[in-house]
Amino acid sequence: MNSQPLNLGGHAPGEASGTAASGSALPGRAPQSTTLGAFMDEMPVGALHRFVVWVVGIGLFFDMYEIFLVSSIGSALQNEYGLDGHSTDFKLLLASAFIGMFFGSLLLGSLADRIGRRRAFLLTLVWYSLFSLLGAFSINAGMLVICRFLTGVGVGAIYPVADSYLSEILPKDRRGRLAAWAYTTSYIAVPLVGFLAVWLNPLHYDGIAGWRVILAIGSLGAVFVLAVKHRLPESPRWLLAQGRVQEAHNTLRRFADSAGVAMPTNFAESGERKHPLSLRERIALLGKAPYDKRYVMLVIFHLFQGFGYYGFGTLAGVVVKSRGFDVTGSTLFVALSFLGYPLGSLLSVPLLNWIERRTLVIASLVTIALFGLGFAYSDNIAMIICFGVLTTCASNVFSNAYHVYQAEIFPASVRSTAIGSTYSLSRIVSSALPFILLPVLTQHGPLAMFGVISGALAIVAITLRVLGPLTTRRSQDEINPV
Repeated sequence: MNSQPLNLGGHAPGEASGTAASGSALPGRAPQSTTLGAFMDEMPVGALHRFVVWVVGIGLFFDMYEIFLVSSIGSALQNEYGLDGHSTDFKLLLASAFIGMFFGSLLLGSLADRIGRRRAFLLTLVWYSLFSLLGAFSINAGMLVICRFLTGVGVGAIYPVADSYLSEILPKDRRGRLAAWAYTTSYIAVPLVGFLAVWLNPLHYDGIAGWRVILAIGSLGAVFVLAVKHRLPESPRWLLAQGRVQEAHNTLRRFADSAGVAMPTNFAESGERKHPLSLRERIALLGKAPYDKRYVMLVIFHLFQGFGYYGFGTLAGVVVKSRGFDVTGSTLFVALSFLGYPLGSLLSVPLLNWIERRTLVIASLVTIALFGLGFAYSDNIAMIICFGVLTTCASNVFSNAYHVYQAEIFPASVRSTAIGSTYSLSRIVSSALPFILLPVLTQHGPLAMFGVISGALAIVAITLRVLGPLTTRRSQDEINPV
C-alpha cells in the first residue's frame, strides 16, 4: 500500500469533512510536531477502523440480545414455572440481569483502564456467553435467576468498555457516525429476540422448551470471540496513557497503514498522562475541573435515564398483557414494537453528524416521553404498535447519541472508570423498575406509569443542558484538557 502524508491542518477547499486527506500539512503544523491523539483524530478511516467497528457491533449484538431476552420470554417463563405476573419471584426474574449489570458495570467497568480495551472487551463477552448457556439448563426459577444475574455481570461491563474503545480509535469527524453503525449492528438483536420468542416460546423439542433454545443462542458470542481475538488491536491512546509508548506507536502504525497514510517521524508531548493511574489517582482526577461537573452530570443522568429506555423495553409486554391480550398476542406486539430499535439506530447515523450531540440527546428524550404517553393512552392494536415503534425508535436515537457523548468527555486514563461507575447506576435503577413501575401500572394504569417515566426524563434533559459540554467535531485533546 502506498502511504501518503496526512494533512493535519484541515481539509482542502471543497473537500468534505471526514474524507481522507492527503498532501502537505498547513504551515506550523508539520506532521512531525503533532501529538499521537491529534494524529488519530485527523486520520482518514481505514480498514482496521471498520474492522473494530464491526467486531464491537457484533459483540454488542449479543449484549442487547441478553438485555431484552427476559422481557421477550417473560410470559413463557410465567407459564413454565407458574409465576404470577406480580409475584416477587417474577419481579426478581425480570430484575436479576439488571442487578448483575450494576455490579458488572461498577466493579468491572474500570477493568479496561487497567488491562486494556481489547482484553476487557473479549473477557466480558466470553463471561456472559458462558452463563447464558448455563441458564438454558436451569432446573428451576431460582437457578435461572442466579444465571441471569451472572450473565448480567458480564453484560454490564461490556458497554463502558465498548464506548471507550470506539471513542479512542475513531477520527473526530467520523466518531459519531461510525460508532452509531456499531450500535446499529447490536440493535438488530432486539427485534430478532422478539420474533424468536414469538416462534419458539410456544414450542417444545423432545421435551426442551423453546425459551431454553433462545437462551442458548445468546451464548454464541464466545464462538465469535475465538474467531477474531488475534486480529483485534489495542487502543493506542490507552497504551500511551500506560506509558507503553513503543507499543502505542506500533499499534498506531497498523491503523495508519490500513488508512494509507504515513506515520510522523516523531510525536509531540500531549497533556495526557503516560503512566498507569491507580484507582485513587483516577478518582482524584475525576474530582478536578472540568471533570467534576461532568461526572456529577453523568451520575444524575444514569440515575434517571433508565426509566425511559429500560422502563419501556422491560415492561412493554406487561402493559400490553394488562389490556387483555393473550401471551402470543402480547409477545407479537412487543416484537413489532422492537423493530423501532434498529430503525432508530439507523436514523441516528446521519443525525450524529448533523446535530450537536448534547442537543440530540435532549431532543430524543422529549420524543421518548411523548411517544411513550401515546403508547400508554392507545386503546387499539394499530395505535399500540405505532406508538411502540416510535418509542423504541426515539429510544435508540437517544441511546446511540449518549453512548458516543459520554465517552468523549473524559481522558483515556479514566474514561472507562468514569463511564462504568456512573453507567452502573442505570443498571441498578433498571433492576428496581419492576418494583417501582409495576405497582403504579396495577393501581393507576399505563398512563400514570408513563407519567412517572416522563418526569424522570425531564430531570435528565435539564441536567444535561446545564452541566454537559459540547463535543461534536472537537478533538479529544480539546474536549479533555488534562
